[in-house]
Amino acid sequence: MSSTKYLMIHADDAGLAWSENHATQKGMLKGSISSMSLMVPCPWFYEMAQFCLNHPELDYGIHLTLTGEWKTYPFTPSLSGKKVPSLVNKFGHFHSKRNIIRDFSKSKEVYIELKNQIEIALNMGLKPSHLDSHMYTLGLRQDLLEIYQSLGKEFKLPILLSKKLISCTGENPNNFKIPENKCLESIFMASFKEFENLGLCGFYNNLLDNLPEGLSILLIHPALASNEMDQITIDHPNFGALWRSQDATYFSSEACTEKLKKNKIKLVNWKSPEVLNLLGA
Repeated sequence: MSSTKYLMIHADDAGLAWSENHATQKGMLKGSISSMSLMVPCPWFYEMAQFCLNHPELDYGIHLTLTGEWKTYPFTPSLSGKKVPSLVNKFGHFHSKRNIIRDFSKSKEVYIELKNQIEIALNMGLKPSHLDSHMYTLGLRQDLLEIYQSLGKEFKLPILLSKKLISCTGENPNNFKIPENKCLESIFMASFKEFENLGLCGFYNNLLDNLPEGLSILLIHPALASNEMDQITIDHPNFGALWRSQDATYFSSEACTEKLKKNKIKLVNWKSPEVLNLLGA
């Protein structure tokens, strides 16, 4: 893979909201989004699941979820909060901060909740290609990383394992035992500083013009500009409504398609032979 530029443009948070779903659907059917992952505990998961069932040719995974970061839009576990009390607040909602999961979650409860999320998707007839972690919460502790890996083995699905993403949580990846040959480190995601300074269009143009050879993954969060997203992301400009609408616009644009062609970048996903060979799947 070293002599070719392969890129997976991966949309997180499908199922979060109607606006998120439809931006992701447009980007996959008519734009440059090559992969996505679904949040099972979210209100609009069912609609996105039906879309996936109607488009089996598309690539999608399960975005394993343990937190709900939005001020007025909380998520609840797929199991009763009584079965996973360390994962919920006094209202029965997921905690909003991942550090609470790091400090207080119980391994057994994390495992049964995440396993149930996967089984809900499978029982609907979905055939996910991979597992990944919302806010990379599963990179906060060694036991959580081990649960993540064990779920991948149990359901025979590759997982997005990365020291770089562990670093994004504020943890030191050198403190963890991680199988180096299973890690993907050429991973890109815009920062809030880049969002404010370059704008996301500028960041993505620069990235595509300078993409390294081999396999890279770009994590994005598209959503249509809407009152719905304005309310969901209130007081949360980082990955907020404007951010997500810029993602949606860029990755459904002809300009993005032409930029990929100009730079001889081949889009791939978790089903692509190149990626499966790299992961030994």
